[in-house]
Amino acid sequence: MSYRAPVKDMLFVMKELADIDGVARLPGFEEAGYDTAQAVLEECARFNEGAVAPLNWDGDRLPSSLKDGVVTTTPGFKEAFRQFCEGGWQGLQHPVQFGGQGLPKTIGAACGEMLNSANLSFALCPLLTDGAIEALLTAGSPEQQQAYIPHMISGQWTGTMNLTEPQAGSDLSLVRTRAEPQADGSFRLFGTKIFITYGEHDMADNIVHLVLARVTGAPEGVKGISLFICPKVLADGTRNDVYCVSIEHKLGIKASPTAVLQYGDHGGAVAYLIGQENRGLEHMFVMMNAARFAVGVQGIALAERAYQKAVQHARDRVQSRPVDGSMPAAAPIVHHPDVRRMLMTMRALTEGCRAMALVAAAAYDAAHAHPDAAVRKQNQAFYEFLVPLVKGYSTEMSLEVASLGVQVHGGMGFIEETGAAQYYRDARILTIYEGTTAIQANDLIGRKTARDGGGVARAIAAQIETTEGLLSKSQSDAAKAMLKRLSAARRAFLEAVDFVVAGNRGNPNAVFAGSVPYLMLAGNLMAGWQMARALLVAEERLTAGDDPPFMKAKIATARCYADHILSRVPGLRDAIVEGAEGVTSMALEAF
Repeated sequence: MSYRAPVKDMLFVMKELADIDGVARLPGFEEAGYDTAQAVLEECARFNEGAVAPLNWDGDRLPSSLKDGVVTTTPGFKEAFRQFCEGGWQGLQHPVQFGGQGLPKTIGAACGEMLNSANLSFALCPLLTDGAIEALLTAGSPEQQQAYIPHMISGQWTGTMNLTEPQAGSDLSLVRTRAEPQADGSFRLFGTKIFITYGEHDMADNIVHLVLARVTGAPEGVKGISLFICPKVLADGTRNDVYCVSIEHKLGIKASPTAVLQYGDHGGAVAYLIGQENRGLEHMFVMMNAARFAVGVQGIALAERAYQKAVQHARDRVQSRPVDGSMPAAAPIVHHPDVRRMLMTMRALTEGCRAMALVAAAAYDAAHAHPDAAVRKQNQAFYEFLVPLVKGYSTEMSLEVASLGVQVHGGMGFIEETGAAQYYRDARILTIYEGTTAIQANDLIGRKTARDGGGVARAIAAQIETTEGLLSKSQSDAAKAMLKRLSAARRAFLEAVDFVVAGNRGNPNAVFAGSVPYLMLAGNLMAGWQMARALLVAEERLTAGDDPPFMKAKIATARCYADHILSRVPGLRDAIVEGAEGVTSMALEAF
């Protein structure tokens, strides 16, 4: 089945929930209102549906390969990447002065979803390049910015993020890659980096590696880590001393080459310091945060693709008479209540997370462009609170949706030829790379909840309560159901926040035993809040006679979210507040 971008839903969210016209009132984004968003999204849909989506299945069957140090990508990828860059898509969110389009993240996030829905493996290359550009924009010198960013925006070069080493996974204090200072101000790198996405490929002339390394004599731990630019090809055309020695054989995203890179086997890889020495982790976090949001969008994108495939199968597969006797013979399985339950759950989760991500993107735009410092600060706090939810909840959600997609297909979902299994396999990495769900949860608890005594969390809860007030004015059954579930979820969230704040110092094991449930509760609530807001808008527009089929579907989807997904929140509260003993009481030697 071909992919169809959900442009109508994206535009609905951008207009009604993310306030794209409000974004267009920010300095620098004056031309980026609803009309621009619509034009960009429609063109983006045409490109991804036509040029990128058809390569997804090929990428799974004919993945990237390595021979004699050269990585060859899936047939068609190189040409599609050329078209992607020529269309200006790599530079969508980046500054005009470097050849970018200068559009807001609100539009960029929606376009990112389409690209990832079309082909997750392909999209990883532009994703990492975006992160490298962001890091250079934040910490690079003007000379470095001018030397590298235009080439990456044009697609001549791509970017990578080199953190992980064989002995240093998520714990970057263990990084051992060595950086030796040279007389000319450059450095030579020596070490091994693993899990480097698009660390070697044939789609661009050069690859700009951003590498964490430890300068000779630097302090131990994270305080001694610096960030370096290490291009595959140097400015004079010389091949740098960084080579791909293998690529991984993986469960999913098979077309994306995951490289093991060896630095310095032939005298040292020439590299240049970014920012200040020993502040590399701080600089790299810019790239990591951009990537974390983008991976959350990947989860939404994959869920959308899995949902579309499941719907098509449910319409085509004829099996069993309907239980209500409405048809005299076997019917398409979409008539069966449990199949509809699965499809509605898939749809509700996907739309809820999409709304959460686009609202977060709009907050990012305000945090960076609003003329009022207080408004910038408020939006930055809101965005930072949502990032681990967009990443953590949306990717966990994608696993559930992809699994349901296999289930809708029945036995054929377990057979590769249907394609449903690919989405399930591809989804599995999303909760792991760019910081596991547990790492996102630790961030949510430590930096985003406990550090300010729950201030931001409670402020968001107050906004949700305002939405409850609006729901109470509606007399519809859908609004009443949403009010009931949203109110209960908000109260459960506040009790969880109180538990986290009170116990973070006195009983951290109890708090962190419930860290992932806390993230799942918060993500569920934030997405549910957006679905509540969407329901209110849809009811108003339905009354006005505006696109009844779409508005009715949105109301039904919001009702499903309330009854079947928000209803999970009180149980998560119990696991957080009362469940620590069940996790921590067993003796370690008993495992």
